[in-house]
Amino acid sequence: MGTIPSETIEQIAAANDIVEVIGSYFPLKRAGVNFKALCPFHQEKTPSFTVSPSRQTFHCFGCGAGGSVFRFVMDYEHTDFPSAVRKLAARVGITVVEKRGAADEDRQHETRRTLLKLHGEAAEWFHENLIKREVGEPARQYLKQRGITAEIAKRWQLGYAPDEWGAFGSWARARGYDARDLITSGLVKTKDETDSDQNQTSNLKPQTSYDRFRGRIMFPIHNDVGEVIAFSGRLLRDEEGAAKYLNSPETPLFRKGNVLFGLHKSKRALIEASCAIVCEGQIDLISLFEAGITNVVAPQGTAFTENQARILKRYVDEVVLCFDSDAAGAKAAERSLDALLQNDLIVRVVELPPGEDPDSLVRREGKEEYENRIAGARDFFDYWIEREMGAADVSSLGAKLQVARRLAETVSRVHDPLMRGEVVNKASARLGVSPADFGTLLSTKPRGTAFSETPLSGRARAAPAPRHDIAMLCLVALRDGPARNFLLARNWRETLEQVPDAEILIRILQSELHPDDPASLSAFMATLSPAEEALVSAWLLQKVPAAAETMVEKWWLGIRHAVLRRRLAAAQNRIKLPELSTGDIVNLQKQILDLQEQLHELSQPVGAADN
Repeated sequence: MGTIPSETIEQIAAANDIVEVIGSYFPLKRAGVNFKALCPFHQEKTPSFTVSPSRQTFHCFGCGAGGSVFRFVMDYEHTDFPSAVRKLAARVGITVVEKRGAADEDRQHETRRTLLKLHGEAAEWFHENLIKREVGEPARQYLKQRGITAEIAKRWQLGYAPDEWGAFGSWARARGYDARDLITSGLVKTKDETDSDQNQTSNLKPQTSYDRFRGRIMFPIHNDVGEVIAFSGRLLRDEEGAAKYLNSPETPLFRKGNVLFGLHKSKRALIEASCAIVCEGQIDLISLFEAGITNVVAPQGTAFTENQARILKRYVDEVVLCFDSDAAGAKAAERSLDALLQNDLIVRVVELPPGEDPDSLVRREGKEEYENRIAGARDFFDYWIEREMGAADVSSLGAKLQVARRLAETVSRVHDPLMRGEVVNKASARLGVSPADFGTLLSTKPRGTAFSETPLSGRARAAPAPRHDIAMLCLVALRDGPARNFLLARNWRETLEQVPDAEILIRILQSELHPDDPASLSAFMATLSPAEEALVSAWLLQKVPAAAETMVEKWWLGIRHAVLRRRLAAAQNRIKLPELSTGDIVNLQKQILDLQEQLHELSQPVGAADN
């Protein structure tokens, strides 16, 4: 990927007023010259989340979160810096032109840009087929029967792929896309590719390349910032030998195990609820979402991957599985367990009536009744223990032992010691054995430990503040122009490089920020770590000390004096070493005299000292 020029970042920061941006997510109330709200990043009863329009920063004095408008979008939207920049640029109509790197990077960037454009335009074409064209009438009737109205289809940009070999390919080539782009996208496939995903009993023979999706209702798959990156197509009429659902193949845009369907719409609700309702299919998700149950996602497949669970952990602490009540749904729930437990997610299960799925149930019972089912969802292990015990004749010792081993295998996947102990107690009680005896069946190493067990870090709190004099110099270097100019006129780098915790002050002084220009402050903060940015945001909300220039000179002289004293002591100790040559001794004597002279000059009245 390329880099976004600092001038562009500064331009975008200047065009996005932080009060307007944050106010578009939740209400802000004026509090003097600033604005306040309940912090969206932690639970609190008294507002401590402060937004400064003059500094164009935010800071929470409760949890320590803080930074520029870019940091807010990154933390609130759970996205990376380039995505936050592009989102804010699009908000104000600024085009982001990235500086390109090597030729390979240029090609990768261009391929990604082309594929994103192709997928976006393909989604529009499929959608128009469904909504406006005669060819989409059967699909419209099918969706109507499933409770999907035209308005819902528009909100989710559902589409239809005609049951023809080359309809999409011909349209795309007419739009200027070449064969290589179409094959790379996965929307078109070559003749020699296996086509087990669809029945090819049609009398029409495919050409050299042909459409992957034919005769299917199309569900666009988005990344978490809302870009179309793939499709899932459902056959309109079931055909023998053809997959009911067909996903795009893996492409430079799409990795099935890294994407959650619906996340681009539901992520705010997930954060607010700290709970994700997980269902199997796209129509299940859409029906729940449109019924008002919006904290919902669906994996691309029936079981969670490790990466999908990691993504979900960014938003929630708890997962409620709403898979179908059949054997396949139960198996999918079990297969999801490894990845979910690996990320310390609490897992519960909604037991649906036989023959029902989330779509049919929410349409028949309504939102309130379905929410009651969610509220009453059982702990996964309670559900699983009962399921295993109910399916076996535990009066038989052999059958009981088999059940115990299967339960032990499942319990072995829990790596949190407290949760594991609780589940052991539940399983052993249900089996009628002691926890110690049941524990002998457990694996000594929980399944899933092949994955990285590094805990996911939460949003960084502010970094530890440096000592008082350095912190005050940081504050004035950020806030006061004359005081900053005083420091810049000193031999600051040589001095500060010898001060243990002055790295943040060095970065402030070597930046090109201007204290009276909030956009340059935002551009500078974009170069910091989250913890450093939170620290700087706190400084920006503090008052500048009275007589800042006089105070900064006092603090600076104190630091300079301490550095010279340490250097003098080191030189005086070194000259006592017996192995020194005559030349070394002479050089050290000169150094000691020079340091003593500098210290004498510093002892003169303020303003008379040498720089």
